[in-house]
Amino acid sequence: MSEQSDNEAAVVAGDVSDEGGPGRQEDGTLLQAQAAEAAEALLKLGASDPDLAGTLARVLGVVAAEAARTTRFSRALSRALTSPEPHIASRSAERPRRSSRRAPGVIDPFAVFAAAGDVGLRSRLGELTLEQLRDIIAEHGMDHDRLAMKWKDIQRVSDRIVERVESRTAKGAAFRGRPEQSTDPHGVGSGPKTENSPA
Repeated sequence: MSEQSDNEAAVVAGDVSDEGGPGRQEDGTLLQAQAAEAAEALLKLGASDPDLAGTLARVLGVVAAEAARTTRFSRALSRALTSPEPHIASRSAERPRRSSRRAPGVIDPFAVFAAAGDVGLRSRLGELTLEQLRDIIAEHGMDHDRLAMKWKDIQRVSDRIVERVESRTAKGAAFRGRPEQSTDPHGVGSGPKTENSPA
């Protein structure tokens, strides 16, 4: 380790140990022990990485000298290096995080519509609360204009669900339940097959 790093480690130890002041003999002894430990650690580091040891020694020396010179800096440094007040930490831990996720809907409006139609769906929706209706809207992505989740009128929210279910069902019907078509290459009998028609 270079002589410069040894000197910087000694400067750090001296700067830190001077902080105690005349009225703090017990604290001064503890501080001297801590400064000696810091100097020893810097010396060990200097054996493998003298540049880093020198840099750390200079930084610690400047910080300690400024803290001894400026009360405001000393207080700010002390606040930054101490753990937060227990009551502040516990307050943030006590505050529950609000979840932006809603509960799943209590019914599947598409299944109800398929089984009971428009009237059956409206009847089932009429049994639900506003929040349960909003859960269905959120689960099935029915708030395309970002208005339905703000509505307070249950009937209006229910109408939105029925409207979206009917719309999506009509769009999906183009791909489901088509009558089977004949594959006759000449176009003869290309209509839907019936039970009595020849194959």
